[in-house]
Amino acid sequence: YGDAEKDQGIQTSMDARFYHASAAFDQFSNEGKTLVLQFTVKHEQKIDCGGGYIKLFPAGLEQKTMNGDSPYYVMFGPDICGYNTKKVHVIFNYKGDNKLIKKEIACKDDEFTHLYTLILRSDNTYEVKIDNERVEGGTLEEDWDMLAPQKIDDPNESKPNDWEDNEKIDDPEDTKPEDFEKPEHIPDPDAEKPDDWDDDVDGEWEPPMIDNPDFKGDWKPRQIENPNYKGAWVHPQIDNPDYVADTMLYRYTDVGAVGFDLWQVKAGTIFDNILVTDDADYA
Repeated sequence: YGDAEKDQGIQTSMDARFYHASAAFDQFSNEGKTLVLQFTVKHEQKIDCGGGYIKLFPAGLEQKTMNGDSPYYVMFGPDICGYNTKKVHVIFNYKGDNKLIKKEIACKDDEFTHLYTLILRSDNTYEVKIDNERVEGGTLEEDWDMLAPQKIDDPNESKPNDWEDNEKIDDPEDTKPEDFEKPEHIPDPDAEKPDDWDDDVDGEWEPPMIDNPDFKGDWKPRQIENPNYKGAWVHPQIDNPDYVADTMLYRYTDVGAVGFDLWQVKAGTIFDNILVTDDADYA
């Protein structure tokens, strides 16, 4: 530790529990500004299942009754559960709906302290950093389903019935050989009727069946190039009449609290160094 007193953090303490903690501040708008949300996470318990993410809330959050249903603007940070879920959540609220990022961002799953940073810019771009190294970035419109798509398939167009999109076809001149048909199983030619077999008691003896070495499976004609092949048909697209551009995807007008709303199966995570700022260089 740099300082045993100053380097203390908030730690989850009991297994299989929900945790809720928040801090309010003077509300602000990030319109025209960069918004940075940053904090450190240390899973010193070698977590096997539990959240490690933080949330930004609107002003007026009922802190005493805060829970998983409390509206929030941003949810960001690691989430681990078993071997399959080890990712960084980046969720933005847009017009009342929580929108999940469409990309997969891997989180750290060791027992060391890691710094998670989310940068949201006023040009509708974002950046995710772990330990001050960029791990993802892009635009809000491309990486979240906030807006309707700009282009849609033309409903008045469909693939022509005579469109050939099979690159290969059956050779019409190929025919099945007359001796092709062979049974899959045949009686074992080496099997012999047991000496103690009694037809009156045991029924008529039949040799056991074995795989036929001459069996060739289902006959299929050889494939040749399709002379009428046109390639894969691409549906023509048109401008989506429902698409409406929004230059304010990034904007939140009344951010007023930051906090944790977590479920952890195995407790022991330490959270620290929580920062909400408009200065990416400072972060």
